[in-house]
Amino acid sequence: MRIIPAIDIIEGKCVRLSKGDYATKKIYNESPLEIAKKFESHGIQYLHLVDLDGAKSKHIVNHKVLENIATHTNLKIDFGGGLKTDEDLHIAFESGADQITGGSIAVKEKEIFLAWLQKYGTSKIILGADAKDEKVAVSGWLEESDKELIPFIQSYQKNGVKYIICTDISKDGMLEGPSFELYKKILSNTMKTETSITGSGVEDSEVIGISLIASGGISSFEELPKLKEIGCEATIIGKAIYENRISLKQLENYILENV
Repeated sequence: MRIIPAIDIIEGKCVRLSKGDYATKKIYNESPLEIAKKFESHGIQYLHLVDLDGAKSKHIVNHKVLENIATHTNLKIDFGGGLKTDEDLHIAFESGADQITGGSIAVKEKEIFLAWLQKYGTSKIILGADAKDEKVAVSGWLEESDKELIPFIQSYQKNGVKYIICTDISKDGMLEGPSFELYKKILSNTMKTETSITGSGVEDSEVIGISLIASGGISSFEELPKLKEIGCEATIIGKAIYENRISLKQLENYILENV
């Protein structure tokens, strides 16, 4: 299971929110690059970078922070927040993003999101399926849609989506543990068996599913093996790192042991 620390950006600074509420903003570092370099020095290879200004403004804002981190580290960065147009995506990828996450756009402008999948490929585009009470939330979690979470994910799975980040908003930033039951439910409803005939005429079956990235509520190191056990492909960790609930040394050892 991949370990993906999170850096959320407001006004160029590293912050964290609770339940997506901008009024709960807490600044942890003036320099996101400094934090990113620290992650990399502990063997971390991935970064989840969120442009919270962009999510609120509905267009990319903090692409210079993305460019700075991409230029000065070797981290593989997935970038999200406010990506609404082809130009936003162009800027994000040109600034060094390896993947982008589309959430609100996938709810409100499905045809645009599907066009991105076709243009960039399923390895580059992550579906952001963030929810409250199993209803998909949009616009930096400031709005709740009428979309049911699991049917929403299933519809995009049929269109080729592979990577999905799911955050239970009620858990995010609360340090109370992730939504194990929700992730089990998602995975059990997205596993499917594909049958093919080999060259020798033998029927071959393969169970395939989505790559689910768990996000929100991680509070202790002991939760990571549990997420792996239920089938999460990766987990995003934010406040637990910044509040020293999980040390970077623990993550470094976990990565080394699971190579």
